[in-house]
Amino acid sequence: MKNAVIGNNKQKANLIVLGAVPRLLYLLQQESSSTELRTECAVVLGSLAMGTENNVKSLLDCHIIPALLQGLLSPDLKFIEACLRCLRTVFISPVTPEDLLYTDATVISHLMALLSRSRYTQEYICQIFSHCCKGPDHQTILFNHGAVQNIAHLLVSSSYKVRMQALKCFSVLAFENPQVSMTLVNVSVDGELLPQIFVKMLQRDKPIEMQLTSAKCLTSMCRAGAIRTDDSCIVLKTLPCLVRMCSKERLLEERVEGAETLAYLIETDVELQRIASITDHLIVMLADYFKYPSSVSAITDIKRLDHDLKHAHELRQAAFKLYASLGANDEDIRKKIIETENMMDRIVNGLSESSIKVRLAAVRCLHSLSRSVQQLRTSFQDHAVWKPLMKVLQNAPNEILIVASSTLCNLLLEFSPSKEPILESGAIELLCSLTQSENLALRVNGIWALMNMAFQAEQKIKSDILRGLSTEQLFQLLSDSDVNVLMKTLGLLRNLLSTRPHIDHIMSTHGKQIMQAVTLILEGEHNIEVKEQTLCILANIADGTTAKELIMTNDDILQKIKYYMSHSNAKLQLAAMFCISNLIWNEEEGSQERQDKLRDMGIVDILHKLSQSSDPNLCDKAKTALQQYLA
Repeated sequence: MKNAVIGNNKQKANLIVLGAVPRLLYLLQQESSSTELRTECAVVLGSLAMGTENNVKSLLDCHIIPALLQGLLSPDLKFIEACLRCLRTVFISPVTPEDLLYTDATVISHLMALLSRSRYTQEYICQIFSHCCKGPDHQTILFNHGAVQNIAHLLVSSSYKVRMQALKCFSVLAFENPQVSMTLVNVSVDGELLPQIFVKMLQRDKPIEMQLTSAKCLTSMCRAGAIRTDDSCIVLKTLPCLVRMCSKERLLEERVEGAETLAYLIETDVELQRIASITDHLIVMLADYFKYPSSVSAITDIKRLDHDLKHAHELRQAAFKLYASLGANDEDIRKKIIETENMMDRIVNGLSESSIKVRLAAVRCLHSLSRSVQQLRTSFQDHAVWKPLMKVLQNAPNEILIVASSTLCNLLLEFSPSKEPILESGAIELLCSLTQSENLALRVNGIWALMNMAFQAEQKIKSDILRGLSTEQLFQLLSDSDVNVLMKTLGLLRNLLSTRPHIDHIMSTHGKQIMQAVTLILEGEHNIEVKEQTLCILANIADGTTAKELIMTNDDILQKIKYYMSHSNAKLQLAAMFCISNLIWNEEEGSQERQDKLRDMGIVDILHKLSQSSDPNLCDKAKTALQQYLA
């Protein structure tokens, strides 16, 4: 059987259909079977698992994993190795659920114990771990079972395969895991610290797979804060190694992995972004990622075309991600990226690709570039980027919506020429619906974009926003548990209530509700910033011609303003003073009555006290207000 199935998928399928698997498993588990027979069974099963995904499914349906794990308890090393090899083959198949490794708590500790038996047990067990470690829960289980200590010395094994699998183990254990990363920094093998061992594995004379994987380990450790971003092992070793992986000489898979890892390494660090942008002409080098599959005439080999097609969208996704990281902070780098051949067209095309991953990466890239005032005014306008962006925002999944709506926030800033056409394409409705989302980031972005839209806008737009939002929704947002949503909603209100005619118009239609909202917040348990924003809204209302009356006839609000004038926080005192100044300003109709009413409330006494304040701002503001009384 073994000789019939090696390398022959048809024969493998035939044997499975004939029911060989349950019989082999039965013999493998029989105590009475000789060790040689049990070992041969494990080898045949391993060979069957090497075939198609359907083969693996058939093996899983026959409960092959518990049977093989049971086999690991045997004293015979050859049999253990055969079971591990088969387990390894089953576990690296995408159809096998990783959790099957963790169902029995004793399995992991037994595997750790078997690591010392032979170089084969080391290779297979490390391979099983690196394939079955998906996410923080798995990382924690392996970490708590001593994975770091048990696997570290394998990095200096005499066998390349063992070294490589151990390295892969560390790259998945440390990924986005501060606990593991912080531990790795201090582990040493034969008197050498792990980061130093990883750096040796990065050298150009090492196999590419090894260079890439050790760069991933160092990247994870750097992102977790275990290694500083200005450490020479990052700046002089890891970053240049990853840039090398992006070059034309590398295989497509390597270029994808190199670019994605580099994007992650530099994502949050300005200095690393600057260094990467001037290493080996990286920005130009990435433009090449968009040239696959290459022109058909050049491809004589149909297999290569298939391979190129398969990797083309991965390459584009990786390039977009890396451009997004490179341009996250620095204006000059953004300019360089946008000046790369056809860059804006590529992003626009990326926004409408069928692959969701490419769309997400293209939106990320666009978001990064949209932080540039200059680009918003030029390239973004020339390419009417807002059109495909609005299209992306129609029923996209949340992860795309979040980045796309953040980008829209930037396109709606007052200096961006895209603001007008976006409004005309029905953005208000779309943004108002985002503010009702379950997802916090979407609520924040929806209200943020509306806030930007309302800034210095004409009255019609402001009325449309208020209509679109509805008073109910406005109250909902003002009582949102997230302070970000609250601050942006207050920002929106403040932008809506600017310039006199607008203030009077809005307060004549929504005055009662807005005053209610203001009262609600000034009475609530909120931080200084929230209360300051709210008092500023009141000051804007006090600046209206007819709107003033809504404050003057509301004793409750007047008492609150008085209270904040004597508050311990100077910011709140200042904001309250703005309200008072706007109410008592002389040149305006009815100022005398308002001054008298406020004097009777004791406001003038407070102003006298404040004019003696040690805070120059408060002192000036109080003196200016008192002059209104004297004039």
